Amino acid sequence: MLIVQKYGGSSVKDVERIKAVAERVARRHDAGCSMVVVVSAMGDTTDELIDLAQQISTRPEPRELDMLLSTGELISSALVTMALHERGYEAVALSGPQAGIMTDATFSKAKISAIDPSRLERELAGGKIVVVAGFQGLTDDQDVATLGRGGSDTTAVALAVRLKAEACEIYTDVDGIYTADPRLVPEARKLDAISFEEMLEMAQMGARVMHPRAVELGQIYGMPITVRSSYTDREGTIIGVETGNKVTGIAHDSDVAKLTVVGVPDRPGIAHRLFAPLADAAINVDTIVQNVSHGGKTDVSFTVNKTDLDAATKFVEPLARELGAETVQANPNMAKVSIVGTGIQNHPGYAARMFGAMSEAGINIDMISTSEIRITVLIDRDRVQDAVRALHRTFELDKA
Repeated sequence: MLIVQKYGGSSVKDVERIKAVAERVARRHDAGCSMVVVVSAMGDTTDELIDLAQQISTRPEPRELDMLLSTGELISSALVTMALHERGYEAVALSGPQAGIMTDATFSKAKISAIDPSRLERELAGGKIVVVAGFQGLTDDQDVATLGRGGSDTTAVALAVRLKAEACEIYTDVDGIYTADPRLVPEARKLDAISFEEMLEMAQMGARVMHPRAVELGQIYGMPITVRSSYTDREGTIIGVETGNKVTGIAHDSDVAKLTVVGVPDRPGIAHRLFAPLADAAINVDTIVQNVSHGGKTDVSFTVNKTDLDAATKFVEPLARELGAETVQANPNMAKVSIVGTGIQNHPGYAARMFGAMSEAGINIDMISTSEIRITVLIDRDRVQDAVRALHRTFELDKA
């Protein structure tokens, strides 16, 4: 039986945690499992490396920044492997490229394009535990590229799929997936199971426990994913089980910025002219609202991640002038709050209950977007906790 495990930064944050991870991996190996272990950088290493780069350069080149950031996972993989050696186990540390992971050349947001499993299969056939540096791969030009925040999740699920593993286990510092962020809602309840669709919406809308790309891979290929704590032996949350819940959980994202292009001429092709350059620059645009046209002009508002605001503004401002728009307004202090559940699509009234809860809490809704199983509102960032708590109470998510 082949198991792929992933350990996040909090799970390998120091020497004691690394030793604990090695002990956990060794126990599964002793139980007869072949083991591939994917590791993130230790603790806050990635943030520290970014800060270091910014002390040298206000705008480091993406290629060199990825080279720098990839070193964090290399350190973790080497140390975990050394800890296994100390326990008498045969193990080998591999970088993402050594593990055969190929990516496109979108530095800092690269996507896995292919995996050559030959080295991994050879090491596993020799009885070794393989420890892979997550978050990274190699481009066609032989450059190291990183997969972005949470990319080690994607590494783990992609390897599990390619190697046809029995399961993929994601270890973090929480027991599993909760109905809301326990730091905001103390009464939030751990879920025993959640569907791929619900988890994907939760992840895309801000739940940081799993990366959206990793969930999407699991869904496409039917790879079971379990989220568990590396600090305990408690059962976690299984991703990929249909629950039928009307509302499964509340997700929030506080790193949101809004751009509004005011007074855009209302004619065919304008939206494409605005958003195509952002797509080419790998800037993800989320909620989009276009107002009703008045006098042949309209306003177009959309959200991006706060970290992409400067880059997005630099694309949009010259385009807006070229298109004859009046101005571009930016608000970096927004947040998204969402209710998610497969039952929403078949039961009317959830939007009304959500908006009622926002009204009772005195929270203004700036924008609204929906999917079949999600309703999202854009609000001021300083009201996030109030919103999440109000919605958690309204939909009684503390009750099993």
